[in-house]
Amino acid sequence: MNNPSDLPIQRIVGGIRWLTRAVAKDAERSGKRFGLTGPQASVLHAINQLGSMSSAMLSRKLHVTPGNITGIVDRLEKKGLVVRERKREDRRVVLLLLTPEGQKLADELPDPAEIKLIAGLSELPPEEIEAIDKAMAAVFDIVGADVEATDDWGQDSGKSSTP
Repeated sequence: MNNPSDLPIQRIVGGIRWLTRAVAKDAERSGKRFGLTGPQASVLHAINQLGSMSSAMLSRKLHVTPGNITGIVDRLEKKGLVVRERKREDRRVVLLLLTPEGQKLADELPDPAEIKLIAGLSELPPEEIEAIDKAMAAVFDIVGADVEATDDWGQDSGKSSTP
């Protein structure tokens, strides 16, 4: 890749690496500042923003395996930041809730990089957002990623981000 026309490709790949590291470092920094791991901070932030939910729903929202969520929630529960509570109307469903201490800590956590990215992208003109969306879909196709679009922490939209 010594051809000058390859420079944009190098910038794209380098940018993806940088963005991945920046998101991970952001979670790690905020987690350490508050005595949490990055994933623990993400769980607290998600429950704080979205309200109580099952661990299965939380794993989908954070795009991690249910097994990972179980371990993270176990550690948060030991710290007294999260509790598991069965729904009254359906005892089979267990919801994750913040304790008062967890709520206080979650309120103090800075917004993760993903939230900053969403806010910044939402300020772009619609045609730029559409161009970025199409470019990301092409990148996902290249690496074989199966990515579903979501409506900003909400329910899955059912619209695939790939064309």
